[in-house]
Amino acid sequence: MGQSEASGRRDTQALLPVTQAMELRNRDYHVERPLMNQQQLEELGHRTSATRTYQWRTWFQCSRARARALLFQYVPVLSWLPRYPLRDWLLGDLLAGLSVAIMQLPQGLAYALLAGLPPVFGLYSSFYPVFVYFLFGTSRHISVGTFAVMSVMVGSVTESLAPDENFLQGVNATVDEVARDHFRVQLASTLSVLVGLFQVGLGLVRFGFVVTYLSEPLVRGYTTAASVQVFVSQLKYVFGLQLSSRSGPLSLIYTVLEVCSLLPQSVVGAVVTALVSGVVLVLLKLLNDKLHRYLPMPIPGELLTLIGATGISYGVGLKSRFGVDVVGDIPAGLVPPAAPSPQLFASLVGYAFTIAVVGFAIAISLGKIFALRHGYRVDSNKELVALGLSNLIGGIFQCFPVSCSMSRSLVQEGSGGNTQVAGAVSSLFILIIIVKLGELFRDLPKAVLAAAIIVNLKGMLKQFTDIPSLWKSNRMDLLIWLVTFVATILLNLDIGLAIAVVFSLLLVVFRTQLPRYSVLGQVPDTDIYQDVAEYSEAREVPGVKVFRSSATLYFANAELYSDALKKRCGVDVDHLISKKKKWLRKQEQKLKRMQKTLQKQIAASEGTSVSVQVNTNIRDMESNNVDDSKARQASAGKELEDTTGSGQEDAKAANGSTLKALGLPQPHFHSLVLDLGALSFVDTVCIKSLKNIFRDFREIEVEVYMAACHAPVVSQLEAGHFFDASITKQHLFASVHDAVLFALQHPRSSPASPVLTTKL
Repeated sequence: MGQSEASGRRDTQALLPVTQAMELRNRDYHVERPLMNQQQLEELGHRTSATRTYQWRTWFQCSRARARALLFQYVPVLSWLPRYPLRDWLLGDLLAGLSVAIMQLPQGLAYALLAGLPPVFGLYSSFYPVFVYFLFGTSRHISVGTFAVMSVMVGSVTESLAPDENFLQGVNATVDEVARDHFRVQLASTLSVLVGLFQVGLGLVRFGFVVTYLSEPLVRGYTTAASVQVFVSQLKYVFGLQLSSRSGPLSLIYTVLEVCSLLPQSVVGAVVTALVSGVVLVLLKLLNDKLHRYLPMPIPGELLTLIGATGISYGVGLKSRFGVDVVGDIPAGLVPPAAPSPQLFASLVGYAFTIAVVGFAIAISLGKIFALRHGYRVDSNKELVALGLSNLIGGIFQCFPVSCSMSRSLVQEGSGGNTQVAGAVSSLFILIIIVKLGELFRDLPKAVLAAAIIVNLKGMLKQFTDIPSLWKSNRMDLLIWLVTFVATILLNLDIGLAIAVVFSLLLVVFRTQLPRYSVLGQVPDTDIYQDVAEYSEAREVPGVKVFRSSATLYFANAELYSDALKKRCGVDVDHLISKKKKWLRKQEQKLKRMQKTLQKQIAASEGTSVSVQVNTNIRDMESNNVDDSKARQASAGKELEDTTGSGQEDAKAANGSTLKALGLPQPHFHSLVLDLGALSFVDTVCIKSLKNIFRDFREIEVEVYMAACHAPVVSQLEAGHFFDASITKQHLFASVHDAVLFALQHPRSSPASPVLTTKL
């Protein structure tokens, strides 16, 4: 019956004219309730302590159901593959897998060069990790595999720990490329294992939230700087130069200077090859952008360019006739697994953690974008484990660390990919190429791969447009972007990331140290209080000062909060307190001088010493066996008692004197309300600061109240022993309006006064 009436009312409201519906929405509301402090609110609402849930206890429970749940949790393919709709999704996943594989082939070859490794290891890294992610990943649309940023980070490691200078041989000081490449592969695979261990470990302890410390401006500034690093690293292949291996701070600057100095030695054939390949790739991409609505799958520009360049190189003899460097022999088949080298762990652990965090940040950010677009959820901890297993198992099979590629992910989504099956299909195509077709690309010029890498940097280099947009929207985010970019360019990828994270965290602390402090006024005819500097109609309540901070109060800004409060109140609190204490000290010293003078008078009249205690009254004086002086002692004692008593009354009057009686200026308000709605937690420094505020303002005859504390904050105040005989929960009110009304009705009175019923 109730449901039918409710539905009838909804139908009636739906038939109302628009103007009447707006009037209903805009109608004033009236709430009549008693004025409430915290103690009354807890009694009315029956506040109880929140029950704690110890989730870690379930981790050690062992049962068949829990084992099955864990298996399905960390091997998601077991849960979604049996329900896979073949008729609806298989064709799209097959086309998407083929499209991604066509892109993966040239990118794998090119990004292996970027990592300082033979090109075939880029193909290995495009097969093993992709298939592992198919089993353990939760994102249905990202394309895991080689990525420019990850490759350049790996390249900085291999070139710093295995530079060409360490493998010179013979009289002509030629580089032993076989030994160099073997050691670099060992470095990269061991690095991949360490990266995988970090990611799996962090995922198992549910540490996926660590990526939240990498804000979007930080990630975009970092990837933009990394794209500049990638661009500079490919110049040696574009111009056919032999450059020195550099790493560490300012290595990018030195590399650019060296390229500029060696430009006269450029190989013309390599420059022409790179230029022509780049123009062809750009034209094909523009053609894809215009015809993507009419094409079932994008035109494979990179693959067509690689095939054409390989054929031309083989037919014309670019290496022998024009000195253009080529890929060389690509062994067919797969390499056997190899254990990582434990001796390298100590030198690689720092790089591994940085690469693990960056790789996961890129993957989870893209994964969440596609998940929101298609209406499913990506678990950051499961993604961390899946990506870690991909790198861990891939490292055992001679792969270097991988993440996901935005360009391939967009192609996978746009060509009809629906699930991780598209990734499995692309990995199988790469396997066929590794086993049968890889050796056909031995005459592929490295300049063509460099051109493909540079053209694919377009998306990341376009992030420079963030600078004007952030200048208009948020200059703090712009500062993070610029610091990240400059630090990464000048100090290399690992140190640059560390500086960027530290700077962004310090900036958060700095912003909480300097929040916006406001004096609030009441918006007319409402119970709403807003900043009088922003709302011209908001008026301060006479006799009551309402103060609010936009940030939580803790050890880093507690002193600044107190200083801002005293400044905004318009009263020099510290000056008044010091003047009052100075006057009281003068009165105390005057009383002591009077007491000493009186003691001397008594001693002179008696000819003996009299012990007198002057704090509260005169002790009984001993006579030193002079019987005939008792009468005079009694008379002098009476005189001293009268004088001391009058002095004590003066001191008592001084201690209870008002500022007006002391001739000091009085505050123009009698009550102070602290709006603590912004507090999310309190610490010991915050509690001490609040107590000092109560003490100082009471010294100048201003009563202090608090308002709008959240329940967790109240619990922390209780645990910190904030409430005592002088500060009770009756000083804490449910809202600012409650506190203001109470202060108006009870200026400088006890908070235990009767409750006032008010209409809001």
